[in-house]
Amino acid sequence: MDLGIRGKYALVSGGSHGIGRSIALTLAREGCNVAICARNTDHITQTLEEIRAEDVACLGIAADVLIPEDIEKVVKSIIDAWGTVHILINNVGGGGRWGSKFIEATDEKVWIDVYNKNTLATIRFITKVISYMRKQKWGRIVTITSLYGREGGGRPWFNVAKTAQTALMKNLALKYDLARDGITFNSIAPGGIMIPDTGWDYEQKRDPARFAKMLDEKFPLGRLGTPEEVAQVVAFVCSEQASLLTGAAIPVDGGESKSF
Repeated sequence: MDLGIRGKYALVSGGSHGIGRSIALTLAREGCNVAICARNTDHITQTLEEIRAEDVACLGIAADVLIPEDIEKVVKSIIDAWGTVHILINNVGGGGRWGSKFIEATDEKVWIDVYNKNTLATIRFITKVISYMRKQKWGRIVTITSLYGREGGGRPWFNVAKTAQTALMKNLALKYDLARDGITFNSIAPGGIMIPDTGWDYEQKRDPARFAKMLDEKFPLGRLGTPEEVAQVVAFVCSEQASLLTGAAIPVDGGESKSF
């Protein structure tokens, strides 16, 4: 299927590792020019080499999304280089394992940082790029949330932040002026995804037998998902073929979530 996004300009936040990296590479293979931002410059350099191999233009900007000026720097760098943004992937986030399992033992700063890293960073990126999408009468904004952005569970600060992202995307999709400027807003809600050097990977290495038992009991497919499986869904949501798809919160979780 031709997704119709060849030659478009895309920004993937947190695009140098895990799900973000897979999204960046998948969009590049569809012919998109791709900019990524992240904190780890070594990861940025490595991912840019992989994107260039797809014969598209690419940019890598070191940034910490907890710093508003860094978000401004990212968008300015892209506009200076390319003049516009067609696709925004709000992938940067996290905090699902931060804090304590006891709410009273968790500092308020955890709530603030998780909200800022997920919801507020999403808001800031959207408000910086939306005028360019309006001008060209075309845009795709996709936010990577979580199954905990669609149902209860997980640590409450993470659930609050991810649910807020989902609500944001739905509300923007309902705005007639944005919809009629050709901009769609969707959330992708992954379940458990195996990413090297992150929580699930550490748990598997610490106790393989216990980890295998947990997978068998908790996950209908008996396994975690992969970043590539999430990225393929994201690429379709960004496509010309998905022009009617807006305001959705799409689970990519192998049946793990319990909500309808």
